[in-house]
Amino acid sequence: MFLKEQQFDVGGMTCAACQANVEKCVLKLDGVKNVDVSLLSNSMKVEYDEDKVDEDKISLAVENIGYSASAKGKKKESEGFKKEWDDRQKRVQDEQNHAKQRLVYSLIQLVPLMLIAMGPMMGIPILAGEENAMISSITQLLLATIILFIQNHFFVHGFKALIKRAPNMDSLVAIGSLASYVYGLYSVYRMAYGFGYGNMEMVHHAMHALYFESAAMIVTLVSVGKYLESRSKSKTTDALSKLVDLAPKSATVIRNGKEILVSASEVMQGDIVVIKPGQKIPVDGKIISGTGYVDQSTITGESIPVEKQPGDMVISATLNQNGSFKFEALKVGDDTTLAQIIRLVDEAGNSKAPIARLADKVSGIFVPIVIGIAIVTAIVWLALGQSFEFALSNAISVLVISCPCALGLATPVAIMVGTGKAASQGILIKSAQSLETLHSVDTIVLDKTGTITSGKPSIQNIVKYKDMSDDAFLTLAASIEQGSEHPLALAILSKAKQKQLSLKSVEEFEAVGGKGVKAKIDGQTYFAGNSIFIKENGISFNEKDIEKLADEGKTPLIFTDKTEVLGIIAVADTIRNTSKAAIQEFKQKGLHVVMLTGDNQRTAKAVAQGLHIDEVISDVLPADKESVIRRLQREQRKVMMVGDGINDAPALMRADIGVAIGQGTDIAIDSADIVLMKNSLLDVNTAIDLSTSIIRNIKMNLFWAFFYNFLGIPVAAGVFYPLFGWLLSPMIGSAAMSLSSVCVVTNALRLRFFKPSVINVKDEETIIEKEEVKTMKKTMIVDGMMCQNCVRHVKNALEGVDGVISANVDLDSKSAEIEMSQKIADEVLFNVVKEEGYTPVEIR
Repeated sequence: MFLKEQQFDVGGMTCAACQANVEKCVLKLDGVKNVDVSLLSNSMKVEYDEDKVDEDKISLAVENIGYSASAKGKKKESEGFKKEWDDRQKRVQDEQNHAKQRLVYSLIQLVPLMLIAMGPMMGIPILAGEENAMISSITQLLLATIILFIQNHFFVHGFKALIKRAPNMDSLVAIGSLASYVYGLYSVYRMAYGFGYGNMEMVHHAMHALYFESAAMIVTLVSVGKYLESRSKSKTTDALSKLVDLAPKSATVIRNGKEILVSASEVMQGDIVVIKPGQKIPVDGKIISGTGYVDQSTITGESIPVEKQPGDMVISATLNQNGSFKFEALKVGDDTTLAQIIRLVDEAGNSKAPIARLADKVSGIFVPIVIGIAIVTAIVWLALGQSFEFALSNAISVLVISCPCALGLATPVAIMVGTGKAASQGILIKSAQSLETLHSVDTIVLDKTGTITSGKPSIQNIVKYKDMSDDAFLTLAASIEQGSEHPLALAILSKAKQKQLSLKSVEEFEAVGGKGVKAKIDGQTYFAGNSIFIKENGISFNEKDIEKLADEGKTPLIFTDKTEVLGIIAVADTIRNTSKAAIQEFKQKGLHVVMLTGDNQRTAKAVAQGLHIDEVISDVLPADKESVIRRLQREQRKVMMVGDGINDAPALMRADIGVAIGQGTDIAIDSADIVLMKNSLLDVNTAIDLSTSIIRNIKMNLFWAFFYNFLGIPVAAGVFYPLFGWLLSPMIGSAAMSLSSVCVVTNALRLRFFKPSVINVKDEETIIEKEEVKTMKKTMIVDGMMCQNCVRHVKNALEGVDGVISANVDLDSKSAEIEMSQKIADEVLFNVVKEEGYTPVEIR
């Protein structure tokens, strides 16, 4: 059965009870499988069987209970999320402005009303005394009527929902306020009757039974709360607003051979876009000419600008700091990286976490129960001999203090703020359910290549058995491997290219899958590959050297001619500093850390040993990764899988939480629950910490929302009056109702100040090396560096030297701190810096 997913705009919702009512009525329709209603965005997502129900039936069902619903149509090509967002923000702003106007106009009328009604009790004798009773009561009636007319939306929505048997918060306010108003009107008639028949005792009693100020104060105080709540809720989308504002408004494209300025939304796939210094990149694409340094911090979080050259990809909303280039637009409109990020954050913020289901169930039956409690309250107090005014006051207090809004806002506001905060940290969380599950994982499975490591192997050792220089041996090795596309071969070719070595031409080339290569150069046959391949060709070698290198976590490649071994090149992937720090954090959190790799057991254990990983699963074929996750889940573990490749997709889907590294494949990203834009495992820790903070915030909100109603309703009903004399006037009750929602939203907004527990770990690659290897340090003074780009060039040049572990270059002191794993001649370091166009002064 194919299910269609459709988004609807829903109008008229004012509280959690409305949300629950809409969800309940749509779920009753035959063919509807799932409904997700968001009070914050006034939207609804419905999954349904088109053969049984359609958009019109769904909209009609919502309209039948007093709300409006309309399916969102397909956007025009020129319209994207930006326009949809602008329209949504305009609606929110318009509603906020209307709420403010209603509040201001009501307060203008309320001030004189309260002075007349309460003035005599406060020593302000305005229209005081029985002789002014009729004038005072009629004036109060007029002022209260004006206020109720200004706040008529409570009555329109409230009674409409009540008639449709789907009562909401407006229903409670409307019933409470109208009951006060009607009883006040009844008292005016009693007063007039008393004056007409000379019954001054009746007049005196009626004077003190006017409830007009309560009727007006209830709706005004609730509107104060709703206005403050709307202002607070608008801040929950601050992160999303900032993302939307990142998109540039215009772009320069080449059409008909001329550069023209167009709206960013009008850029089409295949357009050639021109980018100059200081301009933002409007769409995703590939550079075809020119170079530039692009600040990608807004999307990936990288603090240093990235050099871009022809063939490199550029991302929408990133900033070109210097240089000029042209690129071909590949992803435009809603397909750009920025648009996809915005869509993910928006959908996650509007999705529903399992923890919210309890509040939804309570909200669905809350209002009818409260109305029932209010009726029972009035009946009980009348039965106990109290006056009608006393019973009515308590019943009204019950109605207006009860707040389904606090219950309904407890979860979604925290989710929206939290997912927005995560996005600002470069962490894309696809759903609220993932966010809730995240904090409870106890096992984390890490793919090795591209996740723990950079996925870019490099040469670590060169062992020669013949009398030839390193460059001569490397030239021969690269010449043999130049026909191979294996990652290890590419590492050798990359090193030869970096050293600008001239490769020899190959006459015959043959690759043997999973073993090695055979090539003929200058009429002589050479072999290169693993130990099995070399043995198959009848050539003996020193196995101890091979085992030693493998024990260090390196992959040895043996190079031979027809009779003997010429040398060995050991290649290894590089482990990120951030991975080491992240795994330490995982351990501190009590997580069971598993490394999953296709490497042989010896190499895998060598890598894991330095990282203190709990369990190593090696020699795993791509198809078997998913079964490993299933096995861990059968052990009653809650598993998070972190990966980046196509072969990780099934495992990401199977895991309780799948996390994809941002620069991984599209398939891995689509299969994951969480996407890391910065390619750092530290962000997994940040995501776990953020999830923990959000769930703690939600539980706190739910506790106070339930506790508020659990305590407030009995106090309002007068349960404690016989023991302690505690009573709650309707006015205080309505103020407390408004305050509860504001407190819940304000508490959720604290999440905006969340900070990761681990920061300032440099995301650079470090060579896998044995712990007993001692490092050496040198300091080089360099002239000619003018900016951070110069710093980057010097740093890359020095770190490209074989044996250099790291080079920390400082622009202010014009120095480079060089850490080495072996002795390197000063002349070698001088030469690489000179080649970049800078002047090395001295080495200390």
